[in-house]
Amino acid sequence: MLTHEELTKKMLSNPEVKAEYDLLEEEFSLFDELLKARMKAGLTQSDVANRMGTKTPAVARLEAGGGNKQHSPSISTLRKYASAVGCHLEIKLVQN
Repeated sequence: MLTHEELTKKMLSNPEVKAEYDLLEEEFSLFDELLKARMKAGLTQSDVANRMGTKTPAVARLEAGGGNKQHSPSISTLRKYASAVGCHLEIKLVQN
């Protein structure tokens, strides 16, 4: 049985898989930032949900990329999340 690292390396060696993976890099980066901010704040998903006025599964879906519906979070939702973990939301456009 392959480890997660080995499987990832194997899958990303396929050019088609790699291309699709690279298309999602920005989204992965966003979700990584959400998790880092929550962990740095020392909060659970339940804590964040209470501070946002929502339920824990909604926070879990947000951090996991939207769940089955695969929708992008609104700026308002991201602001609420940022505030709940003691941050502010900053959005930038960066030249390629």
